Amino acid sequence: MISKLHCLPIVRRPLSLAFAVGLLFGAAGADAKTLTVVMHSSLRLLDPIITTAQITRDHGYMIYDTLLAMDSNMKVRPQMADWKVSDDRLTYTFTLRDGMKWQDGPPVTAEDCVASLKRWGQRDSMGQMLMDITASIEATDAKTITLRLKEPYAQVLESIAKPSQNVPFMMPKRLAETSADKPVPEQIGSGPFRFVTSEFQPGVKAVYEKNLQYVPRQEPASWTAGGKVVKVDRVEWVTMPDTQTAVNALQSGEIDMLEAPPADLLPVLQADSDLVVSSLNEFGSLPYGRMNFLYPPFDNPKLRRAAFLAINQKDVLDAVIGNPKYYKLCGAIFGCGTPLAFDGGSETLVQGNGMAAAKKLVAESGYDGSPVVLMGASDIPVLMAQATVVAQSLRTAGFKVEIQSLDWQTIIGRRAVQRPPKDGGWSMFFSVFAGVDVLDPLVNVAINGRGRSNGWFGWYDDPGMEKLRGEYSRAVALDEQKRIAREIQTRAYDQVAFIPFGRFDVPSVWRKSIRGLLPGAAVPVFWNVEKAD
Repeated sequence: MISKLHCLPIVRRPLSLAFAVGLLFGAAGADAKTLTVVMHSSLRLLDPIITTAQITRDHGYMIYDTLLAMDSNMKVRPQMADWKVSDDRLTYTFTLRDGMKWQDGPPVTAEDCVASLKRWGQRDSMGQMLMDITASIEATDAKTITLRLKEPYAQVLESIAKPSQNVPFMMPKRLAETSADKPVPEQIGSGPFRFVTSEFQPGVKAVYEKNLQYVPRQEPASWTAGGKVVKVDRVEWVTMPDTQTAVNALQSGEIDMLEAPPADLLPVLQADSDLVVSSLNEFGSLPYGRMNFLYPPFDNPKLRRAAFLAINQKDVLDAVIGNPKYYKLCGAIFGCGTPLAFDGGSETLVQGNGMAAAKKLVAESGYDGSPVVLMGASDIPVLMAQATVVAQSLRTAGFKVEIQSLDWQTIIGRRAVQRPPKDGGWSMFFSVFAGVDVLDPLVNVAINGRGRSNGWFGWYDDPGMEKLRGEYSRAVALDEQKRIAREIQTRAYDQVAFIPFGRFDVPSVWRKSIRGLLPGAAVPVFWNVEKAD
């Protein structure tokens, strides 16, 4: 199993050469006002609108703010703006709060926010649904945004307050007018931290300083809502691809937090009296595989189905996590244990008994031996483990498989490539959804059926799915939502929109000198955090 590769004894040993070099550049050895963190991934792609990568979302929360936000009761709260709704529920008026400035000086205006919402609405699955029924959105004065609908829509506030991929972060108009398929050229927000561009080393180090112009809300911080009070001067994200080195650095105090420790090292970390081991993610993590619908072999529905039948969730989770204490077999595409949870269609995936049927389908399909190009993230063990197990399952079913080992940030860029696999494209990639990213048919980007132009990476094209999602968006009663969600799940499994591998819940680890880390749906966030001397 992949996870077994990390079962090494913990020893106090010198830091790696890479981290020693980092020390020279200020990546560690920080004072009490600097928080040093090893995140789940390195950071290269900085625009949180053009990618759904969680590390880029996390970067977004550092420097940008949102009009609305979600609190720990999943209630929409004002953040940059409050709102009023007309009696006919066709007009939403948002009023910006006072005192907000962009980090380069100018005040935040309604025109900035309108441009930001429009750009987000081109890329985000939930934003696209909102824009479909939007008649107009405009700045009626410097502080007022007016959104007019073609028909009443129950998800307006929830769409704008969504806490995770893609978050509708507000940007200056000159940046928000960047084409939605190109990254913004600067990192200028109005949020609690300021990105230190001069110290950014892509894939190695990202630095954030307290935004001295930021005026927090007065309410207590709750999830992504409330007062984002910054209590440190500086946050540094440093990259340590070797998990053993990262654990050693945490234990010796060179770093303050490790977001995603390997599960097999948790007993040792839990035994260390200087550390806190706790889960911040209240919805868990959901690993998955996503196919490319544009090119052979997975443009063929029979071969997508064959691949689906060949996969066993338990094999994947044993490799990803290893310890059943931290994972759960689950076939619900809208999250395990959620109001829309349903196992229909996932029987072979959960029971692991579909290989014979997979081989039969491969034989019947006329498969011509087109290579299945799997992208495996060499720097993130939980992602590489998925690729390794799935590759073996597909080979057993009769596919010719090639694993291409790339770092995660390279995969983030390459998965947007629409060329054939032989020309630099791909057949399948693997990642992990935050549980909050799949809670319903509107937010779950993997069932967006808008295809090559407006769909998500893999470009699943299904007008029938979009019709069902539209029906869900207009349903008010929970029973009706459940009925439609079950029909959507049945269709998603029939078409193999994506392949969920269950759920895991692995905690983060930080030193006891760190206080105030907030649990939530989009974690970690670094406001409200204190570091003792």
